[in-house]
Amino acid sequence: MDRNLKNVLIISFGFLLLFTAYGGLQSLQSSLNSEEGLGVASLSVLYAALILSSMFLPPVLIKKLGCKWTIAGSMCCYIAFSLGNFYASWYTLIPTSVILGLGGAPLWSAKCTYLTIAGTSYAKKAGKHAKDVINQYFGVFFLIFQSSGIWGNLISSLIFSQASTEVQTSEENLACCGAYDCMTNTSNTTGSAEPSNSLIYTLLGIYTASGVLAVLLIVIFLDQIKSDQAETEKEILETPSFWSTFLATFQHLKDIRQCLLIPLTMYSGFEQGFLSGDYTKAYVTCALGIHYVGYAMICFSAVNSLCSLLFGKISQFTGRKLLFALAAVANTACIIALLLWKPHPKQLAVFFVFPALWGLSDAIWQTQTNGLYGILFEKHKEAAFANYRLWESLGFVIAYGYSTKLQVYIKLYILLSVLVLSMVTYGAVEFLEAKSSPGTPTATKKKKVGPLTEETHM
Repeated sequence: MDRNLKNVLIISFGFLLLFTAYGGLQSLQSSLNSEEGLGVASLSVLYAALILSSMFLPPVLIKKLGCKWTIAGSMCCYIAFSLGNFYASWYTLIPTSVILGLGGAPLWSAKCTYLTIAGTSYAKKAGKHAKDVINQYFGVFFLIFQSSGIWGNLISSLIFSQASTEVQTSEENLACCGAYDCMTNTSNTTGSAEPSNSLIYTLLGIYTASGVLAVLLIVIFLDQIKSDQAETEKEILETPSFWSTFLATFQHLKDIRQCLLIPLTMYSGFEQGFLSGDYTKAYVTCALGIHYVGYAMICFSAVNSLCSLLFGKISQFTGRKLLFALAAVANTACIIALLLWKPHPKQLAVFFVFPALWGLSDAIWQTQTNGLYGILFEKHKEAAFANYRLWESLGFVIAYGYSTKLQVYIKLYILLSVLVLSMVTYGAVEFLEAKSSPGTPTATKKKKVGPLTEETHM
């Protein structure tokens, strides 16, 4: 096997192990640490730290430590978050959330840099186009990485289902579930037994071990970048200083199209925040029990992965407008249905229909929005994607920030309002594009989708 491909596989499986743990923990935060909204507050802080981290840390760390040790060090930040959950309090979870947020941006940047250099190196040897090899490497990475959402949630559901001795849930308790929730701790309204501390510690132990394995895999088996490649790496990273990147990010807002895309980009954070922070708690945990959260999120992850592949392929035939319309209709239908639906354990299938439809919509929001940024701002990609990370992360911060302060129906109305605004401003962008370049095809270029969608997954 080619050494470059071996390194790609090591990074891919390292990320799979790491995000098996982080993905499972993120889905459980609102249910597991619901006391005073600690879980969602920690996620809000985490994404705020990620915003700061992405602005100045990646180039500095990669330059000083190199890609391999930046990846290994950043992975340790994720392990700290798992450890903070063993004794979940404001004094443990908030600091470890900040640590994870600061480690998130360097981790993804170092991974992108490493895969790009590995692809370029192999392309030179094999006499192929670097672009094609790099896309192939990113394809392998995401194929392996995307399944982490399934494994992390499966582990949590299998462990917590050991505690669930089903008892008939009272109608009085069920009245507190859904859109018009009672703003109380809903993690124990269901008849299922709450997981014991020993089960929670078992789960956290597995997640921590998974993170440690990821670090060991990188430290022991991942090759250092060779000296000739390191020069290339320095050239890549010796671009902007913190201040120039910071200023370029905000100067890019002079472009009216970027300003019009802010609602759409923030909506991506809002809708993901709602599913993992509110749907899991007010609908699934409340009516069925915490052991069903993993199964619901597996449904979301599986449909999301399949649809990401599917829409990446068909976007060249349908164009992006049709896909954005499909996502908007699916999300609007879900929001209206969630406002009207009173969750009941007898309607088990319905609990999985919503994450599936949400996964379909999210696949479009991620792939097509990234593709749209790549096409519209081809000459200023760095500033454009810095804006993408900034506004999407801000959407997460706000969604998790107000999660414990408002009833679910108010959050659904906010979500619907932002969605409508997003579609109006997105329509304005398409109108401006059509006006400035008549006859330009609107199909999204698939090649931009792969390497750029990772930011969503931290």
